[in-house]
Order: sequence, then structure tokens, then C-alpha cells
Amino acid sequence: MKPIGPLMWEHRLIEKMLTSLTKHIDKIEKTKKVNPLVIDMAVDFVKTYADRTHHGKEEEILFRDLAKKALLPELKKIMQELLDEHVWGRKTTAALVAARNKYLLGDESQLSVIIDLARQLANFYPRHIEKEDKHFFYPCQEYFTKEEQAKMLAEFWEFDRKMIHEKYNKVFAEYDQLSI
Repeated sequence: MKPIGPLMWEHRLIEKMLTSLTKHIDKIEKTKKVNPLVIDMAVDFVKTYADRTHHGKEEEILFRDLAKKALLPELKKIMQELLDEHVWGRKTTAALVAARNKYLLGDESQLSVIIDLARQLANFYPRHIEKEDKHFFYPCQEYFTKEEQAKMLAEFWEFDRKMIHEKYNKVFAEYDQLSI
């Protein structure tokens, strides 16, 4: 298996989640009410799975190793665009959390902000995924030998293995800070 395999599998789950998020946002728009759990689950998915796990492997392993290669200028450009898009996704997700928090404190004006930001995320990721799947991953794998690809794949698996511990150490730290 090539390292792009797990990344593309992750894309399929992200796409499914975004389809579901869009359905939830449609319902929120119709009912004019937000179930905070819907937003919390979507944010957790985007932060933990799409960003930390998926983008983490891209940035901390794939892009790191690609930066050591003599990439064609168009691939360098795409890699920078992808990095910039990852930053945009983080900022937009943080803004969604802020809007959700204000909404829960009674600011009804945040309903339209929640809808807008959630739709922005749901519309952003398919384009981002298409760019990676169709224009970046395949040409980039050509820069690596079979041995380098095998090493990268092993590093991906190790990255994933550590993720669950990273997540739940953060959960505990937040939980421990809650007032009893």
C-alpha cells in the first residue's frame, strides 16, 4: 500500500461527515434552533479527525518529507495552498465554536453565523479533498522510493496510534478544570 491510501480513506469519511453536517444545517435553518450537540460533534470531528489526525499526517509527515525533495514549482504551489487551507479550516472551526458559545449564552444573532460557518466548512472540504486527491497525492508519490513510501506508511500508523492518547489526555485536562 502507498501512503496516499490511508489519506484517501480518511477523505471518504470526512466527505460522509460533511454530507451529514449539511443535512443538520439544513434542519437548523428550517427550525431556527441549534442542537449544541450537533455542532459539538461536528467540531470534534473536524478538529480531531480532519485536522489533527488527517492534516497532522499531511503536515508533519508527507509535507515535511516533500519539502526535502526538488518538487516541480506547481506542486510546491499546491502544497502551500493546502497548508493555507488547513489554517483557514482551523480558523473557521474556531469561529464556529465561538459562535456556538455565544448562541448558548443567549445571543440569538449567532444562529445565522453558525449556519454560515458550518456551510463554509461543508463547502470547503470537498474542494480541498479534490485538490489533494486529483492534483497532489498521485504526482507527489512519484518523488518517493518504495522504501521511503513504506517508512512513511509506518510513520502514519504510528501517528494514528498516538492520536487516541493525545486526544484523551486533552479531554482529561479539560475535564479536570471543570468546576465541581
